[in-house]
Amino acid sequence: MAPAYPIEKRRNIGIIAHIDAGKTTTTERILFYTGRTHQLGNVDEGTTVTDWMDQERERGITITSAAVTCYWREHEISIIDTPGHIDFTAEVQRCLRVLDGGVVVFDAVAGVEPQSETVWRQADRFGVPRICFVNKMDRVGADLTRTVRMIRDRLGAEPLPLQVPIGVEQDFRGVVDLLALQAMVYTDELGASPEVIPIPAELKRQVDKQRGELLEALASHDDEILAKYLEGEEISPCELRAAIRRCTIAGKLVPVLCGSALRNKGVQPLLDAIVDYLPSPLDIPAVRGVDPRDGSTVERRASVEEPFCALVFKIVSDAYAGQLCYLRVYSGRARVGDTVLNVRTGRKQRLARLLRMYANRREEIDEAVASDIIAAVGLREVVTGDTISDPAHPIYLEPIHFPEPVISVAIEPRTKADQDRLSEALQKLALEDPTFSVRFDSATGQTLIAGMGELHLDVLVERMRREFNVNAHVGKPQVAYRETVTRPAEAEGRFIRQTGGRGQYGHVVLQVEPLGKGGGIEFEDASSGGVVPKEFIPAVEEGVREAASTGVLAGYPLTDVKVRLVDGSYHPVDSSDLAFRIAASIGLREAVMKGAPIILEPIMKVEVVVPEQATGDVIGSLNQRRADIVGMEPRPGGMQAIRAMVPLSEMFGYATELRSLTQGRGTFTMEFDHYAPVPEEIARRLAGLG
Repeated sequence: MAPAYPIEKRRNIGIIAHIDAGKTTTTERILFYTGRTHQLGNVDEGTTVTDWMDQERERGITITSAAVTCYWREHEISIIDTPGHIDFTAEVQRCLRVLDGGVVVFDAVAGVEPQSETVWRQADRFGVPRICFVNKMDRVGADLTRTVRMIRDRLGAEPLPLQVPIGVEQDFRGVVDLLALQAMVYTDELGASPEVIPIPAELKRQVDKQRGELLEALASHDDEILAKYLEGEEISPCELRAAIRRCTIAGKLVPVLCGSALRNKGVQPLLDAIVDYLPSPLDIPAVRGVDPRDGSTVERRASVEEPFCALVFKIVSDAYAGQLCYLRVYSGRARVGDTVLNVRTGRKQRLARLLRMYANRREEIDEAVASDIIAAVGLREVVTGDTISDPAHPIYLEPIHFPEPVISVAIEPRTKADQDRLSEALQKLALEDPTFSVRFDSATGQTLIAGMGELHLDVLVERMRREFNVNAHVGKPQVAYRETVTRPAEAEGRFIRQTGGRGQYGHVVLQVEPLGKGGGIEFEDASSGGVVPKEFIPAVEEGVREAASTGVLAGYPLTDVKVRLVDGSYHPVDSSDLAFRIAASIGLREAVMKGAPIILEPIMKVEVVVPEQATGDVIGSLNQRRADIVGMEPRPGGMQAIRAMVPLSEMFGYATELRSLTQGRGTFTMEFDHYAPVPEEIARRLAGLG
């Protein structure tokens, strides 16, 4: 069965932005104008399609990414609306990994905000072409020119404005299209039938200037336009669109449009731009992976003729269907009942059902084909980032990497009945969310849950109560410190036990050395001559990783350490996996002790927006919290944005202090940036010495 739309007429896109830029409102307007909904969803009224969870509607924020499909100009557009809050960065990261293009929404007043920078860098890393939509043009202080300048300066991109706004702030009523050289004004409340009019006389000079700049920018990046531009030939809107498409897909230019999603202005040109400028699955390079049988590199093109290959980018526990695995199908086709291979585990499984998702609603389908984003039921022991492929033609795609949790709380069930339900709930939530982790602290007997921030953990605890009927006591937030080494070191690990029968013998020599930031724990087998038999190497690595979960100074996990197995010995009878695992654990702890270990703390990138008159007080307050002030810049309405690096341990309770310093007018956002050594007196206290 051929897909309803050919692959070249499909667009898989994500709506990404800083919190409160208007992503969900923009998505709702897209669904309305494409005929998927018959009334306008509103975030404030809790009537949106993509924010379907009770918590999302109560808090007015997006927590989980939602996939919806709509149709425009005979094209199928699959849209994923992603969260803006940094605590839910995993949702953005896994979606960008499987999308072909992105729409980045900016607030016309605030311009480029911290989370805008984060998602932009993530999109750069995955090579996702994108267009920009400058939203909220009707707000006081809205400034398209300043936002475009910030995109160039802060994001290092080359923005290409395609429109000139007609009117500003509350007088914003439409746009001039610089390609077709015609104006579009919105006269009715729903914005469903914009009126095309001649360019207003007062904008003629500005339009001519910006049209010239647009042609120059295109000529400098596209040879076809350059040839016509130098000859002075007329360039048709059709040729301009084709050139903009080529430059957008190549990542040379970023088209910029503007509007006001809440006031229903400017969304139809955005839909046209999605179709005209963002890539189809055929426009992006073939996906590359490794053949697990021989380690060779293989490619899969977006074609139904190729062998089946898909990436699991999200897992959801569903009360009715069980476990839903969201898949991006890169090549081939799979039908309900087909047997597929989980390449990581080597297990074959059957596809029980295939579903096309529409936020939390679903539609049964018979088959999935290349370029589809669908959900599958029936896959077991699957985690985010797994590759599902044709058993006869396996391919292993690079998994998705997620940031480490930075904050933890102790959690305990309120009643005996909650005890069993709690462990089940934690297990399911950890499977769904790769940035959420659970560990048992043997020293205190507590269960610790860790996540990306206080809001992240609040939402998860509330989900336990509502979805899993678990009531729990939650402790105060604690910082997720780490330990690392600062110099190379070497140590032996021996585990020898002689008993009446068979003994235990394991002996390893390990070297440790510091890795760069974000390196985690890296293990390398550098032994030679079979001093440690190959069958025991996995046990050595397992022992190293087990020991790395609790450091030597204060019991915090080790990070940014390379561990190398360089020597060892074995006994032909007494050696076992257990003996080598324990020997490796002993060896690692010894080596780390010799490697001048230190404690690391998470450093947050903080942006505080405050009235000018409160700037001095706020900077003083930040300095008391061990902040490193990075920069300041003025914002509209007499506000100042202060950017700083601050240890997470100093940011608890900051919201209350900021409100009192600014009479409630100050706001701040923060996100994890890196780990850094803690000052000596704090390290002594954490290690129980001070």
